[in-house]
Amino acid sequence: KAEGHVEGEKVENPDTGLYYDEYLRQVIDVLETDKHFREKLQTADIEEIKSGKLSRELDLVSHHVRTRLDELKRQEVARLRMLIKAKMDSVQDTGIDHQALLKQFEHLNHQNPDTFEPKDLDMLIKAVSA
Repeated sequence: KAEGHVEGEKVENPDTGLYYDEYLRQVIDVLETDKHFREKLQTADIEEIKSGKLSRELDLVSHHVRTRLDELKRQEVARLRMLIKAKMDSVQDTGIDHQALLKQFEHLNHQNPDTFEPKDLDMLIKAVSA
């Protein structure tokens, strides 16, 4: 028997298998709290999303949303730093290429670890759709 979902009911999405799945979900959840951005997201087609056009809408979200996104990014950067440190500790003195290691984390701009900018959203979208 098929049951329709109730309006406003939170639908659980399956795990994407991405190592940054939790970060991705949190960013989406925060962005959807902004009415303007949610409307743009719902009306955008896949090409607008992939091209970065949707990322430019980030400049129009509320200050509260931007502050929360900044906080999420700082948490993700801290998580990635812990992963990098653990990786470096596990392969001490093996000539690890630190730049190659950082390239694994292309879902955010690690050169700006403090604020979530349109470039971060664009990089996250490109990483997910690659």
